[in-house]
Amino acid sequence: MTFLGKLLAAMATNRSPLCIGLDPDLERLPAHLPRTPAGVVQFNQAIIAATADLVCAYKPNIAFYEALGAGGWEALQATLQAIPAHIPTILDAKRGDIGSTAQAYARAAFDELNVDAITLSPYLGSDALAPFLEHKERGCFILCRTSNPGGSDLQSQLLASGEPLYSYVARLAAERWNEHGNCGLVVGATYPGELAAVRAICPGMPLLVPGVGTQGGDLAAALAAGGDRTIISVSRAIIYAGPGIDFAAQARQAAYDLHSSR
Repeated sequence: MTFLGKLLAAMATNRSPLCIGLDPDLERLPAHLPRTPAGVVQFNQAIIAATADLVCAYKPNIAFYEALGAGGWEALQATLQAIPAHIPTILDAKRGDIGSTAQAYARAAFDELNVDAITLSPYLGSDALAPFLEHKERGCFILCRTSNPGGSDLQSQLLASGEPLYSYVARLAAERWNEHGNCGLVVGATYPGELAAVRAICPGMPLLVPGVGTQGGDLAAALAAGGDRTIISVSRAIIYAGPGIDFAAQARQAAYDLHSSR
């Protein structure tokens, strides 16, 4: 099954656009868990078990695991193994390099970790994306209009045509990079106007939309702007919803509140 097929099936089964980011910070783990890679695995496993019927995907950010050294890689592998097979996994790695480096990154994500999709940076252009896109069954979410304020430094800059850079990236994705139907775009919920503009350019493409929750993006506005195939990515507002021994139950409640507020 392709990534898009798996995503749409999970969305339909759980009636949910919610993707939970599994971004474990040792300093924010509940006090009863060890601040070690093993504690991270326990934390993630509990979050997954408590929320698997409320999501369409899980998205671990590789930085939180790389920061733990060799044990972090093992914790990431164990986390991915804990995710039910019918729920897609999106590796938030924002890779973007050329030649053999990009090929190695693609092998690490798709062959070693066996994730269903990955986030990518388009700054180095088509040849940096190609080693990922050639994996026809896997999803590739390309950074377009990110949720952080500093994204405007580049993404909102106008080209000679008068078109903003983020819009041009969306057009490249629609017209050149989506040959295998496995492209998606990352567009922040913090910019619903830009989100609507990207959706108009890419009507059938999945959009990964961070920024709801801690960053202040509005869920209803994001869903209205993004329409179908919009994946709402929430991390800290769910996984750190409660600091105590009942953290998983608190995470489930936070996920359920978002799930039911659509």
